[in-house]
Amino acid sequence: MTMRALLFFCLFGYTFGEITPNVSCVIIDVRYVSCTWNQQGTPEVNYTFNSWFHYENKKACTNYLSEKNVKTGCIRPYAETQRFRTFHTQLVHGSNSFTKDHNLKNEVLLNPPANLTVLFGEDKNLWFYWNYTVATNCVRSEVRHRINNKNWQSDVLGEQAQKYCINLPSSTHHYELQVRSKMADACGASRNWGNWSEPVEWGSNNSTDPHPKLESENVWTPVFYVMFPLIFVILVSLLLYHERLRIIPVVPKPTLIIHDIEDWLQSSKSLKESFKANYNELPCPVREYCHVSQSDSESSSSSTSSLTTDQTDCSVCIPVNEP
Repeated sequence: MTMRALLFFCLFGYTFGEITPNVSCVIIDVRYVSCTWNQQGTPEVNYTFNSWFHYENKKACTNYLSEKNVKTGCIRPYAETQRFRTFHTQLVHGSNSFTKDHNLKNEVLLNPPANLTVLFGEDKNLWFYWNYTVATNCVRSEVRHRINNKNWQSDVLGEQAQKYCINLPSSTHHYELQVRSKMADACGASRNWGNWSEPVEWGSNNSTDPHPKLESENVWTPVFYVMFPLIFVILVSLLLYHERLRIIPVVPKPTLIIHDIEDWLQSSKSLKESFKANYNELPCPVREYCHVSQSDSESSSSSTSSLTTDQTDCSVCIPVNEP
């Protein structure tokens, strides 16, 4: 008898292991139940699938999933209140029937958040926003982001969170962020997280970057505020100490006492012409303050008496005698 059992197992055990299905069911996005029986590979036969919640009549599947023309799963609708009831499944092929009970309370698999967007805020922070496809009071989220394709950094958020902030980002870096969600404790916590959303990107070499020159502007702004007053002070100083031009007519000063002016004029017509006022002199640069010693002052005074109208160097320094 033992030899017969051993021979039977050797001949048919492997076959039975292959054809015995294992049904796995999850609730997708709190909208429908998805059951599959191809975890061990594509079945060799097509099964008929029946399912029902507790206190409900058995229902045949109307929406099969298939792979290579072989049925591998079924999708069926459900009501939210039914999630907390026992779910029954049955696979039938010929005279073979396989029944299994499921607890779907913690088997909710949410779809990735929708409309994931990124915005550079007026507070100079990087803000990410998204929407849920289910009631927000029943969802909690997890975000992960990375900079310049380095390791991911994850952060689990509280319930109902629909935004995430990265403080003071650098436009020279490349930021990438994804979000996933699951049912919160208030609505019967899910055992599994949903799939990650498509990544949203911001930063270097990204056309969606709204402020690609932000960092350079931030660097040059304080430089501008420092350099502008400094340049202004330098310009004012140059104006204050710059040499100014004055028009000083050079008129010969007679040093002789002439008793008979008419006789003297007749003797020298050229001297007469020298007394005519001539105010067409070139402008002379004058330095207002030129400190000279007493001896230099006397020498300058004596030399001034010998000035003539035909001199070409008209530079004048107004002396200020030192005490």
